Amino acid sequence: MAEYEYSELNFTDRAWDRLYETVDDSYFLDQDSELIYSTLEKRLTMVNFGEYLKRYIYIKAEIETPFGEVPLQEYQQIIKISFEENHTPPSFEKTTARLNALAKNWLTQQSVKRRAVFLLGFGLSMSAEDVEMFLKKALREQGINAKDPFEVLCWYCYRNRLGYVKFNRLWERFNSMPVGGLAADLEPGDYTIGARNAMLALGDEAALMAQLAKLKADDSASSFSRTIRRHFDALFDEARDLVAQAYNRDEDERNQIEVSEYVDKIAANSRLSDAERFARIRQKRRERRTFTREDISEADLEHVISSAIPTDRHGNLTPAKASRLNAQFDGKRFSRQHICDVRAGRAEATRFDLITLIFFIFSQKLDAYPNPKKRYSAFIEYANRILEACWMERLYAANPYECFLLMCILSTDPLGTYADVWELSYNDEKE
Repeated sequence: MAEYEYSELNFTDRAWDRLYETVDDSYFLDQDSELIYSTLEKRLTMVNFGEYLKRYIYIKAEIETPFGEVPLQEYQQIIKISFEENHTPPSFEKTTARLNALAKNWLTQQSVKRRAVFLLGFGLSMSAEDVEMFLKKALREQGINAKDPFEVLCWYCYRNRLGYVKFNRLWERFNSMPVGGLAADLEPGDYTIGARNAMLALGDEAALMAQLAKLKADDSASSFSRTIRRHFDALFDEARDLVAQAYNRDEDERNQIEVSEYVDKIAANSRLSDAERFARIRQKRRERRTFTREDISEADLEHVISSAIPTDRHGNLTPAKASRLNAQFDGKRFSRQHICDVRAGRAEATRFDLITLIFFIFSQKLDAYPNPKKRYSAFIEYANRILEACWMERLYAANPYECFLLMCILSTDPLGTYADVWELSYNDEKE
């Protein structure tokens, strides 16, 4: 394959090149936010789902035409032929949509529904590893959910090279299976890794159906990952502790100023004895609020992390679409409403939530990591450990938002740089 063709296909290396070209610039220390913003706006774009799908088909079909010159219709035709050969319908549910039209959408969309990936897994004869790659990198989500009977069954079929026809028979068998009888065998405290290990250990169809029966018996339980929630809660609490500490430092400064002004005021009061003056000053010093974790809300955290994003008259953040970087960040932005939903159990924490919280925590611990390169390495190691525990892809520079955080963590003031870039993206829009 020609070198330029390889460059077009290798999203990851291309993104890392952009990152290092930016942070190695001789002006980075003085103009970090401007250089990062310019890189994000002009040189980094979100690789959409369609591009991942095209690359997968291009490599698998061993197309000889240069990647950038392959017409969309050729990919559509390959999908159509492959689906027909593998006896795969255009949808898991009944649909009147034509496969050719659906294929065009898959090849051009920024993102697709999760189940579309599983359908493509059967239609294009993907391996379980291929499907995992699409879920983690193209959709930027968790890998195959070992607590979801549908995804476990799909995984089993991919691993054992069983086609859609066999999957459909097993799925019908699962749906006709009575609930109950095996619920006691499923440990209620299973985390993601426990469920994952149980799935990986499935050796035959009998074991598969037994595991699916357990999952069906536990169907009332949330399918959200307990491991993701556990890590999110720990990161959220640590971030709140750090915000409380920052608020207390601000409170100390305000208290010192107020005490100083108060001292001047009572010093001029000749009717007070020295003892009364000292007593009043001591009382004033004690009039200081101390913030704790419990005092810090989702709104407080949003305010600190998104301090540079303009707000409306109600105090709400300006919509993300007003930012020039909205397309690069795929609409991802730290939101108090989303965090409230996660904490209330109405939504699952995303990789972006986890990574943003980790970034914030590291941005507040500059004394522990005064050397930017050591801080960068520690940040990557810590984030990857949590992401992998949640069965997510490691930090991936081809995602512009993650590349953005990696560049910021190398600056002298990570959170300040983060805020400055966001501010530039909104100011630029106004201009």
